[in-house]
Amino acid sequence: QLQASGGGSVQVGGSLRLSCAASGSIFSINHMGWYRQGPGKQRELVATTASGGSTDYADSMKDRFTIFRDNAKKMVYLQMDSLRPEDTAVYYCNAKILAYSSSEYSSYWGQGTLVTVSS
Repeated sequence: QLQASGGGSVQVGGSLRLSCAASGSIFSINHMGWYRQGPGKQRELVATTASGGSTDYADSMKDRFTIFRDNAKKMVYLQMDSLRPEDTAVYYCNAKILAYSSSEYSSYWGQGTLVTVSS
């Protein structure tokens, strides 16, 4: 249902853009977001965006990361700038999806994409 891409290796101060595409028998998508899990850490929120375009960020990332979505394409993106070694993590996309076959929204996760920031 969710396919994430765009991860890779980058040097400190560099940029990457992650993409996540939702597919399947989708009637509606509510919140879409990005989470990450660094080495030895728990999964944490990076940013989310509602269907109307409002956004929410983790404090440590709000000045460097930008989340945006294309509702027509059923995609969400994460533009990451000024990357730091502590941003190294597997990044997961998440979406609350209402399928045609369902009467309520369910949470779906992408497979994760690895971002490595080296000095």
